[in-house]
Amino acid sequence: MRVWRLATSLHPPLTGEGAALRGGRWNSIGLSVVYASTHLSLALVELLVHLDSLDLPRNLVACAVEFPNASLEKLEPNDLPGGWRDDLRVTRAIGDEWIESERSLALAVPSVIVPQEANVLLNPAHVRFAQVQVLSQESFQLDPRLLANPTPD
Repeated sequence: MRVWRLATSLHPPLTGEGAALRGGRWNSIGLSVVYASTHLSLALVELLVHLDSLDLPRNLVACAVEFPNASLEKLEPNDLPGGWRDDLRVTRAIGDEWIESERSLALAVPSVIVPQEANVLLNPAHVRFAQVQVLSQESFQLDPRLLANPTPD
C-alpha cells in the first residue's frame, strides 16, 4: 500500500520520534508512531490544522511510503466509540494499545478532519517495519495563501 507523509527534511521521515516527543491524536508521549495519509492532500490538511500564518514550516518534503497490504489493520468510524473525534483520550487509548500490542505493522484510522478518509499509523517497533520503504522524497512548498486571511471581493 502506498501512503503519503509530509515531514521536515531536517529529520528522517520514518523514526516516529517526533510523535513520541509530543504525542499525537493516536499516541501518547513516549510511544513512537509514524503518521501518514492515504492521499498527499489529506497529509497537507492534517498539517495545516496545526499551523498559523506565522508558523509556516520550511524544508518540507512529500514522502511516498510503501508497505505490504497484508500488514494493514483498519478501523472505520463505526468501530469507534461515540465522541471519538472530540476526546483525545479515546483515540490515544486505542492507538497506544495498538502500538504496544504490535499486532500489525499499520493501522488505518479515520481522519478527525475528514472522517471519510483515512490516515495510516506505522509502528516502528513492529517486527516487519523493515518492509516499509520510502519510495520518493520531493521538496514541498506550502502556498502561503493556505494560511492567509481571506480578503473580501
